[in-house]
Amino acid sequence: MNSQDDYHNIGLEIGITIRRWRARMDERLAPLGLTQAKWVPLRYLSNAGGSLPQRKLLERVGIEGPSLVRILDELERLGLIERQNCSFDRRTKTICLTECVKPMIEEIEKRSAQLRNEIFDGITDQDVAVFRKVLAQISHNLEKEAPRK
Repeated sequence: MNSQDDYHNIGLEIGITIRRWRARMDERLAPLGLTQAKWVPLRYLSNAGGSLPQRKLLERVGIEGPSLVRILDELERLGLIERQNCSFDRRTKTICLTECVKPMIEEIEKRSAQLRNEIFDGITDQDVAVFRKVLAQISHNLEKEAPRK
């Protein structure tokens, strides 16, 4: 039987774990000249097949619009992304990875896989399946409409 204490700090623990994981990724990617601000959007773009509407990228990265614009400006200046006009809406930009970023993406994925292997050392596939199920339920519960007061 779980006590209330088992649930009390789980949100904080998840937040701390995410910060530690990202800090470790920053350490691994620093030799490539990448900071979290740069590698996170690149990973989301890569995972989406190489392009996303800017608004979708903004939702996934989870930062303020002006901050993302500054990051995209820098990534574009480095030749890692390009902005393309949307064919059906002039106001919408699609953010696309460039060809020259592909070796960097491969290296990001390689270093990410190495870190993941270290992080999940001693954790079984069954443990991961239960963990993912619990996270999915928490996410589902958070997406529900908040009760009106």
